Amino acid sequence: MKIIWGRLTIFAVMAIFLGAVSTLAAENRGIEHGTRYDRLVIRNVIVIDGKGTPPRGPLDVIVQGNRIATVMGANARQDAYKDEKHVLDGAGMYLLPGLINSHIHLHDERAGISQPFEYEYKIWLGCGITTVRDVGSDPAKALAERRKSQEGAIAAPRILVYMVAGGRTPEEGRKAVRAIKEQGGDGVKIFGMDRDIMAAIVDESKKLGLRVASHAGVEETDAWDIAAFGVTSIEHWYGVPDAALIGSQNFPPSYNYNNESDRFRWAGRLWREADPVKLDKLLTTLVEKGVAWVPTFSTYEACRDMTRARNLPWFKEYLHPALEAYFKPSPARHGAFSWNWSTEDEICWKENYKIWMKAVRDFAIKGGLVGAADDAGFIYTLYGFSFLSELELLQEAGFHPIDVIQCATGNNAKILGMEDQLGRIRQGFLADLILIDENPLQNLKYLYPTGVLDIKDGKLIQRGGVKWTIKDGIVYNTPALLKDVTDMVAKARAERQ
Repeated sequence: MKIIWGRLTIFAVMAIFLGAVSTLAAENRGIEHGTRYDRLVIRNVIVIDGKGTPPRGPLDVIVQGNRIATVMGANARQDAYKDEKHVLDGAGMYLLPGLINSHIHLHDERAGISQPFEYEYKIWLGCGITTVRDVGSDPAKALAERRKSQEGAIAAPRILVYMVAGGRTPEEGRKAVRAIKEQGGDGVKIFGMDRDIMAAIVDESKKLGLRVASHAGVEETDAWDIAAFGVTSIEHWYGVPDAALIGSQNFPPSYNYNNESDRFRWAGRLWREADPVKLDKLLTTLVEKGVAWVPTFSTYEACRDMTRARNLPWFKEYLHPALEAYFKPSPARHGAFSWNWSTEDEICWKENYKIWMKAVRDFAIKGGLVGAADDAGFIYTLYGFSFLSELELLQEAGFHPIDVIQCATGNNAKILGMEDQLGRIRQGFLADLILIDENPLQNLKYLYPTGVLDIKDGKLIQRGGVKWTIKDGIVYNTPALLKDVTDMVAKARAERQ
């Protein structure tokens, strides 16, 4: 009887607690879309932080201007904040740090057709992305957009600009890095290049305090060089399996790297040729040298099932006609290689993913820092949506959903060198936050604007979607942002008919 009574007591206490939580509910007050406040109260939320810990709450979070001022236990009195002018009621909701997309390209055209930056920005914000790292767009345009975002003149995520450095000689490479510093770039992006030039660029970047993101490609350099020179992050996976080969990849004599059909088809056969012993040693070395990895699984997901990729459900309302035109197979466009894509190609890419995902998971287990990004706008990837797909793919790779959220927040903040400002819900940090009324740890699909289909009382309903995105203290109603996007798409489609 004592045991039964004990259980009943526990359930009774839980019921009282849940009842108390429900009394905290208060209507949102004094909140306008696109506005920053001197003081904002977000009350009664469950917090999923970016440090890799389980949810906790209910908590109240106080924002002053663009900073988090206080994180504290929820005040149980319904009238606790009756004198506050600006209150967001978070009863039954989850508060996360703003998501960080650490590999994007700003696009104001696709396939020669105009596509407004606003289109990307509002999808990103609508998907809960409050910071992006641009790695290789037009520098003048990217810097101008960064300034507008910093000033709050546009509804856009925080933008960090990494500019491409290159050259035909080591001194030209150093000169390119100095030019990036003089222009105010946040970091350096490098593509595969000769070893001496890469060494000079990374060395000059370190001297000037600039972080380096590396896309190795199939070149003289590979991940061994990335580790030796101290590059900040590996983008995608280029250079990793290459560095674990015994000799060269088994390319056919007709292979041409500049032919993207060849490039992507044979990339799908690369991981199987990597020697497991060499690969394990390489991953250990990368971790020891402090190189982070931004795998961008979602960038190549279409290669596993091209038919599915061409018919994603969010294309119906959110795919801009300029991007739709860019996706069509064409030898003239990067990433538009999907003509005559075969069953064998997809089988090879599915195997590729299994080995690649295991490598990323092993890297993390060894202590490596894994970030999250999508490199959208190519190969049937749509801004924002593909980033959320990346989170699902990290879970597929073996990461617990808590760790997935950390990859997209706290880990990415570390990769950007902003771990003392972003990626956490902590006093003094920038007020980049998202509110969602479903638990994303239960189902990452709840983060998608399209949500999750469910059945309630025999009727089909939609659950999920970020409800509020706060960037730099500016509060955005995400349904309003996404309505702007669908209106933009509908107008652009009508104009092209």
